[in-house]
Amino acid sequence: MVTEPFIPPAKPIIGEEERAAVDRVMRSGMVAQGPEVAAFEQEFAEVFVGGRTCVAVNSGTSGLHLGLLAAGIGPGDEVIVPSFTFAATANSVALTGASPVFADIEPRYFGLDPASVEAAITPRTKAIMPVHLYGHPAMMVELEAIAAKHGIMIFEDAAQAHGASLGGRAVGTMGQFGVFSLYPTKNMTSGEGGMVACETPELVRGVKLLRNQGMEAQYQNEVIGFNNRMTDIHAAIGRVQLTKVGGWTEQRRSNAAFLSENLTGVVVPPVADGAVHVYHQYTVRVGEDRDGFQAALKNEYGVGSGVYYPVPNHRLASLTRFAPGLELPETEKAASEVVSLPVHPSLGQGDLERIVRAVNALAGAGA
Repeated sequence: MVTEPFIPPAKPIIGEEERAAVDRVMRSGMVAQGPEVAAFEQEFAEVFVGGRTCVAVNSGTSGLHLGLLAAGIGPGDEVIVPSFTFAATANSVALTGASPVFADIEPRYFGLDPASVEAAITPRTKAIMPVHLYGHPAMMVELEAIAAKHGIMIFEDAAQAHGASLGGRAVGTMGQFGVFSLYPTKNMTSGEGGMVACETPELVRGVKLLRNQGMEAQYQNEVIGFNNRMTDIHAAIGRVQLTKVGGWTEQRRSNAAFLSENLTGVVVPPVADGAVHVYHQYTVRVGEDRDGFQAALKNEYGVGSGVYYPVPNHRLASLTRFAPGLELPETEKAASEVVSLPVHPSLGQGDLERIVRAVNALAGAGA
């Protein structure tokens, strides 16, 4: 029987500063998209993407969808995506009328495998959309070379990778656009929301039009658009979180380093040369009986964990029509082996030591 407090796999951190910011906006009477959103866009750009213009929207999924539409993706087009990720990546492509084409992952960092991407390119391919999964950058140098060779675009799904970088380049700055999620369990949150970092003024204007019913000036609708705006309430939360996320990220990295130095019996997450991993998830591989291992962590040791993602996208009922009969061996293997352990900033040293004891005991016993 577990007598120690349960260690949750993730824990949003909302403090008095965020509550005060929400109250300030509520008192102002300006709660829809307004000055808080504009300030949040500018501040987010300065913190994460070197000043690249950012457009705030109501979710990361909306950001991907609007970015694709603004870049001209539509019916008849193909966009290469990983299957080992959250369904929003492929959903955003399908929602434009284009087809998501699934490629396999490379086994170390869980990102798109460049060789699999190359093999998936057809005359209809318009773009590659890598995911910086778990907070580790995808193999962007190789993917950029493939994109340049074939004259296609790159769009970055950076939903989990706030502050990650590769070779000194921030994620979200290596494609035509990059999208960050601000969902509650991400490394920072606005309560709900997303941010689109755009390379060109044309993309900026396109996303802004699409998020606001297709209009820049009120009642002057230029295109068919959506109501995907962020509220000033959410932006106010995000602005406070921006002041804290740097410290939280360093704590995540420190917690991850402790686990990597002390865990045995599982494959700990490697970090590529020149990469900065921000550990949205600290994901290990368990060789045998992953599900039994995860259940024992919770039931015997009170340690929460997550499996991201147990069903690859190309196996989902909603997406199988895009990939009939497709086999992606590294994706399937990862889906059966991965477990994400807690590294969130709320953990104390005692929590980390308990995670190590639990994992080492279970992995050594074969769960």
